[in-house]
Amino acid sequence: MDITITGTCFEYGMQEGCLTESMETKPNNPYGRAKDRLRKKLEGLQAEFNFSLKWIRLFYMYGKGQNPNSLLSQLDAALLRGDKSFNMSGGQQVRDYLPVETVAENIVAIGTQIGVEGVINNCSSNPVTVQNFVENYLSKINGKIILNLGHYPYTDFEPMRFWEKIKN
Repeated sequence: MDITITGTCFEYGMQEGCLTESMETKPNNPYGRAKDRLRKKLEGLQAEFNFSLKWIRLFYMYGKGQNPNSLLSQLDAALLRGDKSFNMSGGQQVRDYLPVETVAENIVAIGTQIGVEGVINNCSSNPVTVQNFVENYLSKINGKIILNLGHYPYTDFEPMRFWEKIKN
């Protein structure tokens, strides 16, 4: 039997910097704790039952079908309304973004292969600041809007520098 499940970056909790699959998890919110407990329960069941487990940790996805409250969805809505400026945080958070199409392709590739199992980070390993991510997006779509950096405070439930490293 072969089981493939998606996890979340929130399993790492408030750990800063470059994260790896082998790091200890320290979830600090209910969603992260639930995912972490499920993974650990399944890993425990592997001692009793013979099955392959692929736990794919998802981080920051963007693209079609995004939550309307996500960063780029809100930016797109502001552009459509013709807003002159877009309120955001200071933008210095470091993240690892992947387009949803790439995330989906990776999930299929990981789920259908038989050579690697366990925790697998689904990432680009290309950390970027939120500000640069937004500026690059605007450049790509030729969007014109003033970024009102620092309007919102940084969140207290995510570290400032948070990205993944592809398994070697």
